[in-house]
Amino acid sequence: MMEEKGKENGVAAMAACYQKFDPAAYLQYNYTPPRADFTRKDSIVPWKLACLHRAFTEGDVNGELLVDIGSGPTLYQVLSGCEVFSKVLLTDYLEVNRQELRRWLQGGEGCSLDWTPYLQHVCKLEGRRPSAWTEKAAKLRQTVADVLPVDVHSSQPLAPDALPPGGADCLVSCFCLESVSPDLPAFTRALAHIQKLLRPGGHLLLIGALGESYYFGGPGVRIPVVPLNEAQVCDSLKESDYTLIRLEVYTLPQDMRVGVDDVTGVFFVKARKE
Repeated sequence: MMEEKGKENGVAAMAACYQKFDPAAYLQYNYTPPRADFTRKDSIVPWKLACLHRAFTEGDVNGELLVDIGSGPTLYQVLSGCEVFSKVLLTDYLEVNRQELRRWLQGGEGCSLDWTPYLQHVCKLEGRRPSAWTEKAAKLRQTVADVLPVDVHSSQPLAPDALPPGGADCLVSCFCLESVSPDLPAFTRALAHIQKLLRPGGHLLLIGALGESYYFGGPGVRIPVVPLNEAQVCDSLKESDYTLIRLEVYTLPQDMRVGVDDVTGVFFVKARKE
């Protein structure tokens, strides 16, 4: 009983941290240069987009439904996937993030970030002209069916009727689980919870922070993170019944360490539910 209470308290403390989360500040910190410099090969955002593009175009990740777990206020993680799946669901715990996503989906008025350079970059990865970004934007708006609340610490993270009975064909989740979990066991449990949303044989594409103990979710809003290493990520996946297909690691160059967190690297995982 005491252990259960401890789990609840840890999760509740994390939820409290997020009440002051500021989507506009977070986007400014992480999704503008130098971290999103599309002229640089070693910039973090182009690396993430390349990993996702490759995973979505290898041929084995397919089906009808892609679900993004913990979208935050960002869209980059589904820019490649919307070309492969006929339906995409975005999800987040915070209403402020869901509002930010809806603003873009409804035409972009009042958005905190211009996603055009991202759309152009992914068009280039796909071998299209950068000017095709307007078509891609239209495709994404057409493919995203809804923006839903999610709670990865619940054994049922989405509303019961949110998914078809068989589950999603693919999950993508970027910088969510480690940054909403009070400790490593909670991170592993969250991986197991979202695994239930996947059909057998479905894929998980997971991007997360390595060696990060905190990040700023707004001015003065310091949010604790579970500092992970590669071995822990692999062990947690195994414990949650995923089969690891690929793990890639990016190490942050010194000038990407801009003082908004203490992250040292980023991992990309492609895994399958057996």
